[in-house]
Amino acid sequence: MESATVLAFMGLGGQEVFLVALFVLLFFGAKKIPELMRGLGQGINEFKNATKDVKENIEKSMEDPK
Repeated sequence: MESATVLAFMGLGGQEVFLVALFVLLFFGAKKIPELMRGLGQGINEFKNATKDVKENIEKSMEDPK
């Protein structure tokens, strides 16, 4: 999904996105933002891996009747 579509769906315009980005920059500081994004990325990857494992387990259990 494109980011413009997501932002339009959420009702956010350019000004709102700018204000949120400015608030994050002021609240966390420029040095902390890369660490936050790295942690967010690792969390998303872990969630994807866990979801994939659950899906594989479900599919495997449906293939092998006991």
